[in-house]
Amino acid sequence: MTRAWSTVATDEERYRPLYARVLGLRFVNPGGVLCFLFFEGAVALAVLLALAELVSWWAVLVLPIAVAAMVKLNDVVAEMVVRTAAQVPEQERDRFRRQMEPVVGRARVPTSARALPGGATSIGSLPRGAASSRVLPGGVTADSRGVRYHHPQRATFDRPNER
Repeated sequence: MTRAWSTVATDEERYRPLYARVLGLRFVNPGGVLCFLFFEGAVALAVLLALAELVSWWAVLVLPIAVAAMVKLNDVVAEMVVRTAAQVPEQERDRFRRQMEPVVGRARVPTSARALPGGATSIGSLPRGAASSRVLPGGVTADSRGVRYHHPQRATFDRPNER
């Protein structure tokens, strides 16, 4: 009694928990402890809630059915995901794998673009090649390439009127 998309082999079907066999789960494969918690745990919770008079005694029947419905819905969603993934062409899967692989390497940084600790602004403390500095509106110091340098005693803003 296997289906085309079944992930559980026929000979293993006999050893699956009764809960999983009754619900006909094909993609979600809960073990014995999880099936125990799904069914007997839901019944015990419903009995405790009913004894505390927080819910009516109908909850003893309704709560395990609701849990079973959620487990079956999870199995149906997992089936849809597997079928959708099977329809993606192999070329797209390879492209996705390439995009998701981490890239390890080193960035080349020119020697003239060194950051100095403390954001120094005097001409003597600017990086090599930045000797021709100028002061932009708002007191921001920049070199000939337009690189901005922060003054330690003064806040720098993009617009001089902004404080």
